[in-house]
Amino acid sequence: MSNDPVLSHEATGSHEQNGGHLNSLAKAASAYLRSAMHQPVEWQEWGEAAFEKALAEDKPILLDIGAVWCHWCHVMDRESYENSLTAKIINDHFVAVKVDRDERPDVDTRYQAAVSAISGQGGWPLTAFLTPEGKPYFGGTYFPPADQHGRPGFQRVLLTMAEAFQNRREEVNESAGSVMAAIEHNESFMGRSANPGPELVAKIVASALKQFDARSGGFGSQPKFPHSGAIDLLLDAASRVSSAGPEDVSAAAKNAAMVTLLKMSKGGIYDHLAGGFHRYSVDEQWVVPHFEKMAYDNSELLKNYVHAFQTFVEPDAARVAREMILWIDEWLSDRERGGFYASQDADFSLEDDGDYFTWTLEEAAAVLTAPELAVASAYYDIGEIGDMHHNPAKNVLHVRGTLEGVAKANGIPFEVAKDRLATAKAKLYAARLKRPTPYVDKTIYVGWNGMMISAYLEAGRVLEIPEVRAFALKSLDRVLAEAWEPKVGLAHVVAYGESGGAGARVAGILDDYVFLGHAALDAWELTGEMRYYSAAMALMESALLKFYDPTGCAFFDTEAAVDGEVRLGALVTRRKPLQDSPTPAGNSVGAALLLRLEALNGREDYAVKALETLETFAGVVEHFGLYAASYGLALQRMVVRAVQVCVIGHDATARRLEAIALARYAVNKSVIRLRKDQLGALPPSLAETLPHLPGLKGEGSFAVVCSGNGCLPPVSSVDELIEAMSKAL
Repeated sequence: MSNDPVLSHEATGSHEQNGGHLNSLAKAASAYLRSAMHQPVEWQEWGEAAFEKALAEDKPILLDIGAVWCHWCHVMDRESYENSLTAKIINDHFVAVKVDRDERPDVDTRYQAAVSAISGQGGWPLTAFLTPEGKPYFGGTYFPPADQHGRPGFQRVLLTMAEAFQNRREEVNESAGSVMAAIEHNESFMGRSANPGPELVAKIVASALKQFDARSGGFGSQPKFPHSGAIDLLLDAASRVSSAGPEDVSAAAKNAAMVTLLKMSKGGIYDHLAGGFHRYSVDEQWVVPHFEKMAYDNSELLKNYVHAFQTFVEPDAARVAREMILWIDEWLSDRERGGFYASQDADFSLEDDGDYFTWTLEEAAAVLTAPELAVASAYYDIGEIGDMHHNPAKNVLHVRGTLEGVAKANGIPFEVAKDRLATAKAKLYAARLKRPTPYVDKTIYVGWNGMMISAYLEAGRVLEIPEVRAFALKSLDRVLAEAWEPKVGLAHVVAYGESGGAGARVAGILDDYVFLGHAALDAWELTGEMRYYSAAMALMESALLKFYDPTGCAFFDTEAAVDGEVRLGALVTRRKPLQDSPTPAGNSVGAALLLRLEALNGREDYAVKALETLETFAGVVEHFGLYAASYGLALQRMVVRAVQVCVIGHDATARRLEAIALARYAVNKSVIRLRKDQLGALPPSLAETLPHLPGLKGEGSFAVVCSGNGCLPPVSSVDELIEAMSKAL
């Protein structure tokens, strides 16, 4: 089956109107930018040329930030940017700049902060009006083409903003100045507090429990996002009855995490035919999603389901994890070269609105036998009246009851119902594959690949799937080979998915370094190959050099400008990310990487910088609640000492010991797999202890539990390992 769907609605529709006209985005590498190359707007890419043009012509900049997977970005493209009259207003009065938020997260985060300060809301498409220097003076998200529901139409907004720039320049500059101050303030809050401890972790856990929706799972009300970091924090708390305080917190944490994972996997946010999760649900019950699927959501959710299986041996959690892997393998992976793609679009065309993923009863009946339909329609809630506003006959597949209940209602044995459901599922998926397929953005981003590689390494180990581990290592090797130059640093993009321009090198941001650093360390734990440990060290050293603030502490998200470098627009401001939105925050992930490395190399400067980073935000973090879950996980690593379970050997006993060592998720536990011939090359802390333990000369495999500067005696039986781990954890 081809994994090359044609470039869908984002590229089509305006070519004919414009007689083959191409703007400068024809030279872009990003799929999102190339989708706009036929528009009559004279778009520019973000770069010096656009800013020089704005200054030379004394025009404001119209900045559009969006993404290839973003439905409303395509709506605004069609309604406004493909309209010749709107395009003429833009070309006459503005220099138009289009940005792909996945390609330039550094640009996106700053202007999101700006528009949030102006309008109180953010999101995509982001529409901002800037002075020629790039300072925002007005902005919003989606603007309708004409006045409606009390919202001004886009043409009116354009003319008003152009007029303000021409005739009220002082007002514009004053407004832009105050917005720039807001960007600088946003997320550079210095809420320092010395020596944060377990009570702060407990507050973040309590905040998640308070927002937990006991009826439908998840946190808060609609729209509902998965909040993977919060789920991991709760799973960690759930596994700590004895050490982390009261047992009722542990039970409540287990309940909140497991109910959420169960309800999401039964909801329409989960793709029941192919596997994988959509980005979020518009309702509280997880029924109707926004249909785009993102690499970063699926990597973190894959970890959640693996961690749930590790700790509570819940078979459904393992099933969902395996199905997610099948979807990622099929749709988001470069099987030949390694690497994970960025996203799959929500829909094929603007008329489609999730039609690829949804079913009318008639459509289901056309591909299933009557007995299959009886089971599938009851199990997946496929009825005459469905769930979609634009077409009420369309059903989002979701699970309301149990298969046992369906079997009983149909008067058939459970096994028969199970077989019919499996056949129905396969037939529905085969039929769906014949539909026009939503676009897959095959761009390979470094940070998202770091997250996905880590998820695959964990899943491959816990679920014992060797080919999943192998693909993760292949992907890591590719990213390190193609995006990492020790003297220069990391690039943000490994490879673009389109056959367009090559694209100027985009420098890696903090996220790229720390996510890839964790992935390299995970690879070392699996293989014992020192080159992966060395890569993690080199990435951390480079990140400290480029992003760490030695005076104010913690990490900036972008590098400092080098001599003579001009930072464009809002990029002059440097931010210290704390909030998980939508990926885990760079400072939390950076602090966690410092702590993991310090446990292996004993470097006090790493421990100090991790503490300083966590102290920088300790005074404000509890106000972020759910959105600071990755901070809670990093702080938990610092509060509870690191435990390394080293499994040494290469036989069936070693595999059994590794399986026991992996049981139960705890954020401070790592399981390291070594062959005896690797004991001569280890990170410093382990090199001081492991090779000198008694009993290493024996024949069989064994496990050693280490913590701090010491290790317990080697053990070779499962019972002894369980006892040693209980002591250490």
